[in-house]
Amino acid sequence: MNRPAERPAHRPADHTVDRPVDPAAPRRTVRAPEASRFNALHAGAWWLWALGLAAAASRTTNPLLLGLLVGVAGYVVAARRTDDAPWARSYGAFVKLGLAVLAVRLLFSVFLGSPVPGAHVLFTLPEVPLPGWAAGVRLGGRVTAEQVVFALYDGAKLATLLICVGAANALANPVRLLKSLPGALYEVGVAVVVAMTFAPNMVADVGRLRTARRLRGRSTGGVGAVLRIGLPVLEGALERSVALAASMDARGYGRTAEVPPAVRRTTTALTLGGLLGICAGVWGLLSSAGTGYGVPLLVAGAVAAAAGLRLGGRRSVRTRYRPDRWGARAWLVAGSGAAVAAALIAAGAADPAALHPGVVPLEAPTLPLWPAAGALIGLLPAFVAPAPGPPPPSEEPTP
Repeated sequence: MNRPAERPAHRPADHTVDRPVDPAAPRRTVRAPEASRFNALHAGAWWLWALGLAAAASRTTNPLLLGLLVGVAGYVVAARRTDDAPWARSYGAFVKLGLAVLAVRLLFSVFLGSPVPGAHVLFTLPEVPLPGWAAGVRLGGRVTAEQVVFALYDGAKLATLLICVGAANALANPVRLLKSLPGALYEVGVAVVVAMTFAPNMVADVGRLRTARRLRGRSTGGVGAVLRIGLPVLEGALERSVALAASMDARGYGRTAEVPPAVRRTTTALTLGGLLGICAGVWGLLSSAGTGYGVPLLVAGAVAAAAGLRLGGRRSVRTRYRPDRWGARAWLVAGSGAAVAAALIAAGAADPAALHPGVVPLEAPTLPLWPAAGALIGLLPAFVAPAPGPPPPSEEPTP
């Protein structure tokens, strides 16, 4: 009886045989490098990208566009955040905060009324009579579909702004961002450290204390558990932030050198004037009425503030070890956020009805094509920013 020939033990299966690659048709894929201490993306680029998304969200109340912006921010955070970093866990907290803001906005509209008239009554609450001096304010009464939809659109816009800021907190290393501050701002560096590291430390402490209580067999939900965890979380986060600030102060972080009085006064005038110009320009970009003068004021304020910070840097005697570089990838990331904001601003000027669905009468929102395509430009950092590196390989031999 003839037996089929057996496959040699040393020969791999057919689907695992290494075949030579044809040099005439090479297969190459362009991938972003893995993030390391030497090629990490500048933290300021992440904040500029997130602020661009937030500026775009402030120009529309279309829930489809707002949801698209939230999806863009979430995808980039999932693709480029460092999972083992404490600040990377703050994105979920900002998402929950945005949902809470949306719920509070809806409750206020239901119980306190809304100036939006409506004809579609959903239900009627008992109305509390108020004195004459409280005219225009009511408690309870009719609740219409128009006022609920208006509150939903308004709350969704604010929630999207918070989520975009949360994306910047989850992607940008606060310590590296602080290292990139101009020399003129070193005096306020200690306060900035406490402010920027408090929220990430608090989120990390919440997870640590919840895990500890769960291992001890205690409940992690309910009002009692929140009260028991709240005070240690606040105390621990503040202590860690203050300890970092004290260590920076002990290393001479805020030391300054003497400069002539004329240079000091010029620095103050340029810095304050530039910051006021930036605030006015940002307000013009965020409001629909100031689009014409928002960009010139923002550019002029940025130039004046940069000149003031350049002069103020003479007071700093501190050197930087391995300063972060602003390279081509940082320009692409920051430019993608600016492109999203510019696309929504241009779309609002050309067709404002597409960005602001009608409430009276009620209209179903539609997804405008070109603003949606402009919002998708915000996905660029997920492909050009350095990717988080893999965990270190195990030292145990592979069987």
